[in-house]
Amino acid sequence: MTAESEKPPVEQSPPAKPASRKKTHFNVAFYRDWCKACGLCMAFCPKKIILADKNGKPMVKEPDQCIGCRFCEMHCPDFAITVSERQPKRRKDDA
Repeated sequence: MTAESEKPPVEQSPPAKPASRKKTHFNVAFYRDWCKACGLCMAFCPKKIILADKNGKPMVKEPDQCIGCRFCEMHCPDFAITVSERQPKRRKDDA
């Protein structure tokens, strides 16, 4: 045996955790007049937050769960969906 094989293994420290980031929230807007309720956005949303309303048109059930992947926006055949990053409120009277 060589001297190197007799050395105890070197302990490595665990990888450093990334700095915690505040979760980014997104707004999902539908142009209801353009939407023909094809269901693509509802079927392929990875978080399953887009559901049909009583008329069969899409609506967002839990907007804070949107991850901003924009799959719905890119694949909508009617260009009836817009996804945008939610901006923080700056004034008390902002809606």
